[in-house]
Amino acid sequence: MTTTTTRTAIVTGAARGIGAGVAKRLAADGLAVAVLDLDEAACQAAVAEIEAAGGRAIAVGADVADEEAVKAAVDKVVAGLGEPTVLVNNAGIIRDNLLFKMSTADWDAVIGVHLRGAFLMTRAVQQYMTEAGWGRIVNLSSTSALGNRGQANYAAAKAGIQGFTKTLAIELGKYGVTANAIAPGFIETEMTVATAERMGMTFDEFAAFVVKDIPVGRGGRPADIAHAVSFFTGEDAGFVSGQVLYVAGGPKA
Repeated sequence: MTTTTTRTAIVTGAARGIGAGVAKRLAADGLAVAVLDLDEAACQAAVAEIEAAGGRAIAVGADVADEEAVKAAVDKVVAGLGEPTVLVNNAGIIRDNLLFKMSTADWDAVIGVHLRGAFLMTRAVQQYMTEAGWGRIVNLSSTSALGNRGQANYAAAKAGIQGFTKTLAIELGKYGVTANAIAPGFIETEMTVATAERMGMTFDEFAAFVVKDIPVGRGGRPADIAHAVSFFTGEDAGFVSGQVLYVAGGPKA
């Protein structure tokens, strides 16, 4: 960026956890950030923190799986911050269960938020990137893309994200737009706390169980993912595209 240009980023699922960490990091990097989540009020804390640090941000409420809501959300970002040329598709939900217990509704909900949501958001934003001749798309996958018991829906969605990312890189590269994916391992967030509760364990017990198999000997934090996003969205990362980076404390693929 030049001193007279501020790029605008949209981060989905940014009210808390990884998304909030990414939004705050991109704001610290000098971008104006749209903090987007299902509940606009829930985004206000992250926006306030960004603004308190001297950054620019707005809260945007939208269901990323709803085509009209996505269009309205992107229009709001354009009006409030400017045309977005950075998109981080982080919004996600889990509806874990073994295959024979998994309902069609739980399958559809997870695929809808992760895959349909990433598609709708990217399709809505790519026009601004191609017109600008510059863009950065970062999609959140997961180590579950390699397969994970009880997560047929989530694993399928996260594997799909990787194929989606590589195709975006092929289609949009000639316009100066890169697309990359980050596949986190175990990250300490409200979602993993909920997983521990569902398994009948305290979070400390759950974390200890998972961390024993992580080579670096600790769980991940939202800041670890935010750092990787910062690299992929940087001005100097224009020759890195179509990649999947496993941020998991050790090799995964």
